[in-house]
Amino acid sequence: MDTVLVFGDQLNRRIGALAAHEPGECRVLLVESEALLRPARHVQRLHLVITAMRRFAEDLRDAGYDVDLRRAPTMAAGIEAHVDEHRPDRVLATEANSRAGRALCERLGIEQVRSNQFLRHHDELASWAEGRRSLKLEDFYRWTRTDLGYLMDGDRPVGGRWNLDADNREPPPDDISVFSEPQASRLDELDEEVLASLPDAKGAEPVGWWATSRRAALARLRHFVDHELVRFGTYEDAMTTRSWSLAHSMLSPYLNLGLLLPDEVCDRVEDSYRSGAVPLNSAEGFIRQVIGWREYVWGLYWLWPDHADSNALGHDGDLPPMFTGEASTDMACMADTVAGLHERAWVHHIPRLMLLSNVANLLGVHPRHVLAWMSDTYIDAAEWVMVPNVMGMALWADGGRMATKPYVSGGAYVNRMRDYCRGRRYDPRRRTGEDACPITTLYWDFLARHREALAGNNRMARPLANLDRLTDLDDVRARAAEVLEAAADGRL
Repeated sequence: MDTVLVFGDQLNRRIGALAAHEPGECRVLLVESEALLRPARHVQRLHLVITAMRRFAEDLRDAGYDVDLRRAPTMAAGIEAHVDEHRPDRVLATEANSRAGRALCERLGIEQVRSNQFLRHHDELASWAEGRRSLKLEDFYRWTRTDLGYLMDGDRPVGGRWNLDADNREPPPDDISVFSEPQASRLDELDEEVLASLPDAKGAEPVGWWATSRRAALARLRHFVDHELVRFGTYEDAMTTRSWSLAHSMLSPYLNLGLLLPDEVCDRVEDSYRSGAVPLNSAEGFIRQVIGWREYVWGLYWLWPDHADSNALGHDGDLPPMFTGEASTDMACMADTVAGLHERAWVHHIPRLMLLSNVANLLGVHPRHVLAWMSDTYIDAAEWVMVPNVMGMALWADGGRMATKPYVSGGAYVNRMRDYCRGRRYDPRRRTGEDACPITTLYWDFLARHREALAGNNRMARPLANLDRLTDLDDVRARAAEVLEAAADGRL
């Protein structure tokens, strides 16, 4: 009998090798690798992955599969122990979602079946990219959307516009009660059993925000489409201390583990639009995140094997203690965001990009340090997600290989999109003095430090022209040196 190896981020019977085998035709192997249960990782991330694997194993057994779920010091050790015990005719696996996973399969002689976990195989992006001078997300998105047929009228986009991002930039509304409370699941004996088996990892223990079964993940999808998708587009980029979830779906952990598949998610969103239940800007904004950004990042991970080594700006700083919670900070935006990560292992994409990544970049933190911390902290972390997002989009560490400009900003943007700054110590309008917003001060210092590297970038022409108009740049840079020292010492 064959053995089908299922990695912990392929938890779906429709995926690859498992999809081709009915109960009784194979034995299914899942390995809980102790090497991946590192204390540096958020406990909610560890709990989600291990609990989801165990619930998936239960579902497979209920469906009649012979399942070998085992914990081992490493993935390789678990596979080798299974082979020694069961002597399968062969071991099959769906192509792993990481280079390390694929190398392991090759080393152990495991036959890999082409993955269908994404809407496009990564070799399709490689073919699309061949001969192109630039790999713009918008070009990839239009090509993918046309090919897949989402929100299309023939060969034209519904409504006549490909991208409605300009309609999706409203600040949070005064009445936050328009957003519903995210669904939560009651922890059961299995949850407690898994938690007892984990190392003493960082972060608050789970309270049920994250679904650990396909059934619960599907319920989260229904809730989002029925209750929040209508507002998703308008408030996609909003931030507020009064709601940690806003209208975001929080479905990325389930997509990244295979509990949900991208086609069923996009199909449900499009159906909601076609029925008249949600506006086009919400449907298009969400589908673009999935078939555009997610598929784009997936392809770039495989296209650029050296991406994780990027450091075009030459940053070499350590991660300041305010990121890890080892030191408090008077920066209300950072304090709130880091607290949210501690409590839930999740904040939405704007705090990730325009607060955490922005501040790390302005402080000159080494990209590898940012990558490692975010990979250990986020509930939806996966190597294929984190490397392109951090090195390309978040930090511009690849020098523009992926994003056309650094996503850096001063405190004015944060103040416009969120209610952090009211009545707080730091003033986003000021760039010098002890009460100046550190983000504002560091923004101008960043432009001055990297003027040469950014000079040829058309999208940075206006910020650099504004830099040249500053009459107090020397004072700004002196204050920036104080901010950098205070951040490193945990005094900011």
